[in-house]
Amino acid sequence: EISVDDQQGSALKHVRLKLLSVDPANYPDAPREGIRRILEQLTGEPHPRDAPVKTERIKWIRMGTTVATNALLERQGARCALLITHGFRDVLHIGTQARPKIFDLSVACPGVLYERVVEVSGRVRLIKEGDAEPTDGTRVVSGVTGEKIYVEQEVDTAAVRRQLSDLKAEGIEAIAVVLMHAYTFSEHEETIAAIAKEVGFKQVTISSGTISMVKLVPRGYTATADAYLTPTIK
Repeated sequence: EISVDDQQGSALKHVRLKLLSVDPANYPDAPREGIRRILEQLTGEPHPRDAPVKTERIKWIRMGTTVATNALLERQGARCALLITHGFRDVLHIGTQARPKIFDLSVACPGVLYERVVEVSGRVRLIKEGDAEPTDGTRVVSGVTGEKIYVEQEVDTAAVRRQLSDLKAEGIEAIAVVLMHAYTFSEHEETIAAIAKEVGFKQVTISSGTISMVKLVPRGYTATADAYLTPTIK
């Protein structure tokens, strides 16, 4: 829906126009087409589709779209894979176990947006106050939150590259990377993302770059939704 206020001196004219968000048979881009039609209606001048939109009379634009919502409801997003810390492959499927009807004997488990799960190496642990730091030479770093991080296991980059190459060969289009404690230590997610881009993935979402939230499940939901939907709305 396009809603326009046209101020001409003391006179204010309000115009509305409705268009489908996606209608490739009639126009390649709905926002541009809406602006073009409104300008034609208000000015009485032709605004050809193959010419740049004349913006001289436009003061500001606010835009929202239901393309992502529609793609989510219709499950029309990109083919997506989840890369997650080893041992947590089912955590987003299990979710938070929140049940609106706690005594309902037939609980429908919501589906997930990814079709493949790959567990990756790379494990870190928070060092609690009062804990002794390891003395075996293992890396200890400070996270962005100021917390001390014990890097128990580095990412096996060769294995990750093989796994990502296999996903690419299967036709997977988007990657979501969700690792434990990435809200404060994002290095491992960033390493995996860099490899994914080298392999050829155009859409790579890391949870630490999407929402720096402590809890793994909501952070994972946000990252997978971003990976799944972004190619649709670009």
